[in-house]
Amino acid sequence: MGPLNLALLAGGIALMAVGYLRARDPWTRYQALREQDRNVARYESWRGGLRDTGTTGASVAMQILRRKARDGALIAGLGFVLVLAGFALSA
Repeated sequence: MGPLNLALLAGGIALMAVGYLRARDPWTRYQALREQDRNVARYESWRGGLRDTGTTGASVAMQILRRKARDGALIAGLGFVLVLAGFALSA
């Protein structure tokens, strides 16, 4: 393995780690907000009330969290591609 391969591997591993760390917390919070939203919907349907389908603060927060999680996943995916490129160049 040459220095280019090692650099691609190291950079890819670093990007995967950074992407995972950036995506983990927003994704966890997004899942919690989504579950809470489902609970409210079940409660409202049980109670027989009409649920407002407009934009809420929670829905905006879920969009932001989903975008942050997606960005972290894209960074991790780029790191995976770099690792694959490092292995492909060694052959």
